[in-house]
Amino acid sequence: MPYSPDLDAILTEGARFEADGIAYVVERMPVGTVVAPTGEITACDPLTSARGAEAFTVTVAPGAYPLTAWVAVISRADAAPDHRTAALALTVSDQPAVRWEMALNEGQDVGVLDADGYFGYPVDAGVGTLADLSAVAALADWDFDQLDEVFVPARIPPGPAPVDGVVDQVTGANVITVSAGWGDGVYPTFVGFAADGTVCGFVTDFLVIPAL
Repeated sequence: MPYSPDLDAILTEGARFEADGIAYVVERMPVGTVVAPTGEITACDPLTSARGAEAFTVTVAPGAYPLTAWVAVISRADAAPDHRTAALALTVSDQPAVRWEMALNEGQDVGVLDADGYFGYPVDAGVGTLADLSAVAALADWDFDQLDEVFVPARIPPGPAPVDGVVDQVTGANVITVSAGWGDGVYPTFVGFAADGTVCGFVTDFLVIPAL
């Protein structure tokens, strides 16, 4: 059965969820603007998978789009609050989403899913991004020292720990990374459609909020 999170609930400032004695309260945190010269959007861990990244089959007009991290403040009775990136949202238009569909790469079919019920991208460096494919492709040519200098802070702050790096000086294409949920894993992305059928955004679910 396809994984289908309640993204409208997760993407709500102040939303509160509880499960197994743990409380999750959502905070909205703008993390920058994504410059997308081609409108071919991809989601990946750009520090480990930039070279193999693929664009989603749904594209948007070239432009600059706001990127927002939705952070879950997690409270347990026996521990200090923990901040985890619950979702990362690229806003394409101000229209609200009336439906969400799984974001697919070429050749993927929602009728053929794995046991988790979704297609997702692997995270191995603890970060994720939503960016233009051209930016991620440019990043693939960086060496380790460049990646380390720009995208690996000496001291990593609590989530979402955004880092913004321009990777193409000609187009201004950039990559903004955020901490990915609980860290390494495989995370799905969804496309939101407005009432008129146009794309209004992309959202990666970092699987922090329990299934509703």
